[in-house]
Amino acid sequence: MENEFIQFLSGNIEEFLTYTGFANFEIGNLIMIICGIIFIYLAIAKEFEPMLLIPIGFGILIGNIPFKDAGLQLGIYEQGSVLNILYQGVTQGWYPPLIFLGIGAMTDFSALISNPKLMLIGAAAQFGIFGAYAIALAMGFEPNQAGAIGIIGGADGPTAIFLSSKLAPNLMGAIAISAYSYMALVPVIQPPIMRLLTTKKERLIRMKPPRVVSHTEKVIFPIAGLLLTCFLVPSGLPLLGMLFFGNLLKESGVTRRLAETARGPLIDVITILLGLTVGASTQASQFLTANSVKIFILGAISFIIATAAGVLFVKFFNLFLKKGNKINPLIGNSGVSAVPDSARISQVIGLEYDPTNYLLMHAMGPNVAGVIGSAVAAGILLGFLA
Repeated sequence: MENEFIQFLSGNIEEFLTYTGFANFEIGNLIMIICGIIFIYLAIAKEFEPMLLIPIGFGILIGNIPFKDAGLQLGIYEQGSVLNILYQGVTQGWYPPLIFLGIGAMTDFSALISNPKLMLIGAAAQFGIFGAYAIALAMGFEPNQAGAIGIIGGADGPTAIFLSSKLAPNLMGAIAISAYSYMALVPVIQPPIMRLLTTKKERLIRMKPPRVVSHTEKVIFPIAGLLLTCFLVPSGLPLLGMLFFGNLLKESGVTRRLAETARGPLIDVITILLGLTVGASTQASQFLTANSVKIFILGAISFIIATAAGVLFVKFFNLFLKKGNKINPLIGNSGVSAVPDSARISQVIGLEYDPTNYLLMHAMGPNVAGVIGSAVAAGILLGFLA
């Protein structure tokens, strides 16, 4: 009887051990766990986009706990699992429009309204999207995949997720991680490009203070913006519609509670779910592929092109402006839609050369224009490639 009990107990222990992460561990899991820890370190120690990198980094850890596939419905790719249900907000494109609702409710478009020509800088920065699209095609990606990859150049994580969920669901994990990684690395990537492409004289340009924008203009802007952009690119409606709706909640003055909910609790909850599930989608078996490496390289290229295009466009545009109306090229980087980090970089670099030259308010114009521009670009790509 004792021997039978020992055999029964040892058999159960052996069976239990086959279910542990140690028994199912692969080197790919270790690589991804290290990546997750690096994300968390950058968020805490360097304060690189902590609201994004901590959920994503911890999600990477969750997604790479190895387990035995025994129908327990644990992983994010197993139908019916809790993680899979939460991940549907990414795969079905529910989360990005809700993020845009919150962005609209927290964004002040006054800088753009007071100086509409700054919209052109935001448009110029989208060149990174189409430049990366062309390079991705040359590297052998299918047109729909190339379009989804190119959107990384807009430095807009929700837009990248929304577009890739429609055009290239199998690449969505790599595209999302790449987009958010480069958003977090704005303070590292952009300053060298800005210094390289501008002269000391250009960095010292002082811009006229933006004019005061009336309440009526602020209310009209989201309505006019919706009608103009969505009549032009109807496929961008989910993102643009929610962006402008959120902004109208903010600017109307009579829906304060709704605006506060959109830019506070709602966007916080969605950011947590989005970051955690995107991170968890990086299971080593699904994520560690040659295409993922190519996507990260293309993401860097598109981001560099977008930053350089914005700066160079301002330099070109200045050729046609009178002396008192010239634009400081240091705000050209803010055409990418990493709000407000890229605008903050314009401010920081500008203060290095003139401690009294404040560029933040000017940089916010192309920065918010970049948000609109990336959504429009996504709509164009979706319309042509879906």
